[in-house]
Amino acid sequence: MTTPELRQLRYFLVLAEELSFTRAAARLMIAQQSLSQQITALERVLGAKLFDRDSRGTRLTDVGALFVPEARAVTDRAEEAVAVVDRARRGEVGGLSLAFLATVANHLLPPVARAVRDRLPGLRLTTESTSIAPLVQGVLDGRYDVGFTRTPLVAGLESRILATEPVCAVLPEGHPLAERAELDLADLADEPWVMTPRSSWEPWHRAYDDLFREAGFVPNIVQEEASVQSLLGLVAAGLGVTRLARSARSLRRTGVVFVPLVGARTNTEMVWLPGNTAPALRRLVDVVTELAAATDLTEAG
Repeated sequence: MTTPELRQLRYFLVLAEELSFTRAAARLMIAQQSLSQQITALERVLGAKLFDRDSRGTRLTDVGALFVPEARAVTDRAEEAVAVVDRARRGEVGGLSLAFLATVANHLLPPVARAVRDRLPGLRLTTESTSIAPLVQGVLDGRYDVGFTRTPLVAGLESRILATEPVCAVLPEGHPLAERAELDLADLADEPWVMTPRSSWEPWHRAYDDLFREAGFVPNIVQEEASVQSLLGLVAAGLGVTRLARSARSLRRTGVVFVPLVGARTNTEMVWLPGNTAPALRRLVDVVTELAAATDLTEAG
């Protein structure tokens, strides 16, 4: 059995509402003869008469009346399908996988997720908190569509700076330097240091090498821990000092003091593969960029 065309179903529904070929043709902006030909073709395809036409006018047959809700369901579904395609083209539906560096997830994930929910409710997000190396590799491999992390990273990623904030010396409470308004890195030359292992992310540690060299010392690293939470615990225990972005304060409220380092700042960035042209990705980038312009994402959460 031949399937009716959507155009024929739409013509049928308008005629079923108007019950006048003249009015229906005018509403559809086609010739009355064309409308009559299409209705006849539809009746031929269906093998049933849909309208009675005589000198008294045009009326739905019993079959035609039963066909009205079925035809309307088909045309409504077709319109919904077209709308979904249009929303997908505009990046309003679909799914994206987001990776957050563990040290930024606490304050960055909530406002990003809320902004996407409010602005793009049809966009499904999966989120994961991870460390820097798997985050970068996951974006490069396509496992993550977008990563939220800190610089420096690697070549080959497109990026957008979302926030810039001070870098602080992190000292145990009661430390002689904890009451200072700010510190030079050189002020900490004689302190024991706790830091992430060099293997955690070589680009960061090369940048640290340059900073310590400019300050005139090589840090005495007494212990290494992969997570910032562990570093903060070691500082609180008095084992040493470290340097972290100011927003890391949200990870520990007691036992440590954050003192800004003179001239030291760091960026939080959104990164993705340059070749990823998915409309949903572009809309996400726009929404998060607007969020960053209106909100201090280092203090959000």
